[in-house]
Amino acid sequence: MESAEVRQRKPPTANLGDLQQLSTKPPSDPRLKHGIPMQLLRSLLLMTWVDCCIIAICVTQVIGSPLYLINKRYYYSYMAYTKQSFGLVLAALTEWSSPTLFRVSGDASVRGQIHLSKDGLLETRFPERLVLISNHQVYTDWVYLWWVAYTNQMHGRLFIILKESLKYIPLVGTGMMFYGFIFMARKWTSDKPRLEHRLQKLKTVYGGSNSARPQYDPMWLLIFPEGTNLSTNTKRRSDIWGQKQGLPSFKHVILPRSTGLLFCLQQLRGTVDWVYDCTIAYEGPPKGSYPDKYFTLRSTYLQGRPPTSVNMHWRRFNVSEIPLDDQKEFEDWLTARWAEKDQLMDQYFETGRFPSELAGSIKADNAIDGQLVAATAGYVESYGRLRHWSELGLIFGVLLSVALLCKFVTSWVQG
Repeated sequence: MESAEVRQRKPPTANLGDLQQLSTKPPSDPRLKHGIPMQLLRSLLLMTWVDCCIIAICVTQVIGSPLYLINKRYYYSYMAYTKQSFGLVLAALTEWSSPTLFRVSGDASVRGQIHLSKDGLLETRFPERLVLISNHQVYTDWVYLWWVAYTNQMHGRLFIILKESLKYIPLVGTGMMFYGFIFMARKWTSDKPRLEHRLQKLKTVYGGSNSARPQYDPMWLLIFPEGTNLSTNTKRRSDIWGQKQGLPSFKHVILPRSTGLLFCLQQLRGTVDWVYDCTIAYEGPPKGSYPDKYFTLRSTYLQGRPPTSVNMHWRRFNVSEIPLDDQKEFEDWLTARWAEKDQLMDQYFETGRFPSELAGSIKADNAIDGQLVAATAGYVESYGRLRHWSELGLIFGVLLSVALLCKFVTSWVQG
């Protein structure tokens, strides 16, 4: 019998039963939802649509780039608009090609900040400035976390620390540089000054402030302290490194590296009050296996085999209570948090859910059917989707405006 939680509004393209069957099959399973011909067609359609959107966004960025010399506040607000556009592309891509159910829970520290909107969409009410850390399961983690930023109206203010090679991807890499993403070469001697430069921009008050406390621009800084996604090879290398450092070996997560995160928190101290921590687990792979063997970009978006559900457990920590003045104490603090993540993952594999302390604190604006159950059970279940397809018009808004302006000027000159 289907639970009331899942009976909330589902996209017509989503069949939960099919997803449950497919999510437990490895990529080589011959009974995939989409065969080779359909995969090729989907690839062509998706690439055409996504490439058109990316080109439109990049051209929009170039059009607005002179604002940097005119007014930096206007410039960064404009680039946030283009970043919103890319967040919308990702949300639409997920909704159309791989409908994904999110099951969100948390501990008492985030009570009152996770809700269900009138249309059955996840709604988060996190602060406008925070540092976000997460375990790194598969490559799509950042896509799903970007969607969470969308539920908080922060999809234009997300900053991600990425490996340097990604900035060389045609168009996408250029767009990410305009976004102010931070690229790391994993060589601290060269990464430190670059990181310091970018973090300085994230705590600069453009245009001045008359208040006692400066009004910093909204910012979510996303960091994966593990540095890479979980796999057999990365887990083995992590365990070997941990043994040399005298650190514990975890079952479901990779040992985090503390240097980059500590530096970020030290640099942003006084401008950010909270570190938000997300633990992600994917329904489908059995305990002891790694999700990278099941959920790749190809399997998710081309083969039509997304996770049955993406499970997220949220909690937060006050920056003032984190030991930032001693490297060893901070390493111990971060390792302890990852040990707790490992226990959370263990409980997820045993019960199929993360624990939740949100019961009674989730507000459902339209508390009927499954939405009421989701609110009282301490979980919010929502498909990753846009509020309305009209939002995609923002992607092409500037180009259409420029085209109309050019047409008007041309008509005026000729007339």
